[in-house]
Amino acid sequence: MSSKAKKEYLLAIKQRYRGTSKKERSALLNEVCLMCGFNRKYAIRVLNAPDNLPAKKKSGRPKRYVDPLLVDVLIRLLKASNLICSKRLKQIIPLWLPHLEAAYHITLPHEIKQQILSISAATIDRLVASSRRKWKKIGFCTTKPGSLIKKHVPVKTDQWNERKPGFIEADTVAHCGNSVSGQFAYSVNTVDIATGWIETRAVWGKGQQGVFSAIESIESALPMPIVGFDADNGGEFLNWHFLKYFTHRKRPVAYTRSRSYQKNDNAHIEGKNYTHIRQYLGYSRFESPKIVPLLNDLYTNEWSLFFNFFIPSSKIIAKDRIDGKIFKRHDIPQTPFQRLCNSPDISAKVVARLKRSLDSLNPFLLQELLADKIKRILQLATPEGLIAPSLINISTKKEKK
Repeated sequence: MSSKAKKEYLLAIKQRYRGTSKKERSALLNEVCLMCGFNRKYAIRVLNAPDNLPAKKKSGRPKRYVDPLLVDVLIRLLKASNLICSKRLKQIIPLWLPHLEAAYHITLPHEIKQQILSISAATIDRLVASSRRKWKKIGFCTTKPGSLIKKHVPVKTDQWNERKPGFIEADTVAHCGNSVSGQFAYSVNTVDIATGWIETRAVWGKGQQGVFSAIESIESALPMPIVGFDADNGGEFLNWHFLKYFTHRKRPVAYTRSRSYQKNDNAHIEGKNYTHIRQYLGYSRFESPKIVPLLNDLYTNEWSLFFNFFIPSSKIIAKDRIDGKIFKRHDIPQTPFQRLCNSPDISAKVVARLKRSLDSLNPFLLQELLADKIKRILQLATPEGLIAPSLINISTKKEKK
């Protein structure tokens, strides 16, 4: 018997129970215990209880985050940041919230602003759980060994100083779709280990000269000088161009490589390849040379500004092995710009220049331009008009409509 049916049944029995003799009440109690599965003493209390009892007060503290507007704001922030985790989302709220009202033409009450700023990551997870999506895709490895120069490039056997900016990891991302045959575009991706600052360039094919030119362009855009450069064993990075470029200079760069078949040696850049490229550009095949200049226009403008100034990441600060299990502890998520400003190795002049750039930026406008350019690129890559699922409808135009 359902709860609703029990309530209706007991309501009808109560009137008969109160106006009958002791013998009849005993028979009714037997019937109630049989029909509802109650203990006899509990059945007596239920039948003798008043009809209009006040509603039982819910235990615990009252819910604070019940306003639909608050949930709507969190979902907008979640979509605009491409569904980053709630711990990182909490950290970008102070950066993004001042621009949200202008981007969506809404006015937030003071109470809602205070609640959004004070909300915990666990509460964000609970409120936006239904809006999250998951991707599980596997790309294609196109690394071919550069064996001739391996003996001239040392393997990085000890971990670099991750607190000092300038140690760079690099890798190429193949936009090959389902096949590595023929020619297609690559993304040359780099990340500074200490700050998480990323710079990316697009090249046609994976020739040594094209990748070398991309690294030159990336170095000129970095806010810090390169102190160390580490890559995998691919021939696009292990060649004489790079050996002379990094070692034959006034202040030589530590030019190293990872161990063969050890992907975790380049864990920092491998993570960025997924979160910064695959989640936004997907796994489509870019076999039109026209896409390369469009990618470089994206990478050198909105892409760099959006990820370096407005998307935080967390870093592992400790690993503890307890009973054979490894427990990792992470720091508070910060944007690459924030980590750069907190570094004592960056000059005040560079920090002041970056702060002026930040003051002129709007994350929602950057995100909208980013989405428009990505859609244009994907339309050229997929003539059928299919859009990669990783875009997750990040354009704010639909929101405005």
